[in-house]
Amino acid sequence: MEPGPDPDAPPLTGLAWSSASAAPPRGFSAISSTVEAAPAAFGRSFAQKPGYFLCLSALGNLENPQENVVTEIRVLVDRSPLPPGFAPVCDPLDSKASISKKKRLCMKLVPLGAAEMVVVDVRLSGKTKTVPGYHRVGDMGGFAIWCKTAKAPRPVPKPRALSKEMQGLSLDPPGSPSHPTHSSKAGGQAPTLSRLSSRASTLRRNDSIYDASNLYGISAMDGVPFTLHPRFEGRTCGSLAFSAFGNLTIKSLADIEEEYNYGFVVEKTAAARLPPSVT
Repeated sequence: MEPGPDPDAPPLTGLAWSSASAAPPRGFSAISSTVEAAPAAFGRSFAQKPGYFLCLSALGNLENPQENVVTEIRVLVDRSPLPPGFAPVCDPLDSKASISKKKRLCMKLVPLGAAEMVVVDVRLSGKTKTVPGYHRVGDMGGFAIWCKTAKAPRPVPKPRALSKEMQGLSLDPPGSPSHPTHSSKAGGQAPTLSRLSSRASTLRRNDSIYDASNLYGISAMDGVPFTLHPRFEGRTCGSLAFSAFGNLTIKSLADIEEEYNYGFVVEKTAAARLPPSVT
């Protein structure tokens, strides 16, 4: 009996049939024996001596995974339609190949970020054998197919590499790690705040309404000095400051109404006249 899977085993990304006389497809590993240590070749007969092995492919890296993962496995009658989202497990060299004439194995593939439960291992056994901790998918080719599911791990975002220009704008000193590490020794000093780089050395956090603790918190106006135009320098706030407005007269609402008062007398008189009569 093969050892059980690692508790932190990665999810499977696919299943495939592979001829026992050839090597498994790239990235796949064959289930060559059952839990009872018996040969696990499907379709083995006098006409087809080598038979087929069921092969597994596991997710290699959780950083920005581009592959889908297996969330469910089913054994269907060959003439029954595929459930929504399922794909048949076929020979990688022949997409129409079928190991059994009466049944076929299918799997459901979804992106890792959308999966809740994933398949992490598949085992084969005799029809009367029970595999603890595994769910029985069904019988096929004289074997019982078992799968183990686990909670889907969360994908890890891949860190982006910064160009030299972006590194020059970084608030971290050169050669420092992206994320500060805490000292494991007792009484260790707390991590110090990152110092500003040469390009941002003139910035002061209190001078900006933005948070300058990271690169994206720097405003385009940070570090730009505020100065008056030369034409306004040296002038006081006395009476000469408003010499250009010395002739300005401020009128009240009553003054404006009196100046622009118009009674429309001519228009009213003309409208009151009767049109001349025709004789």
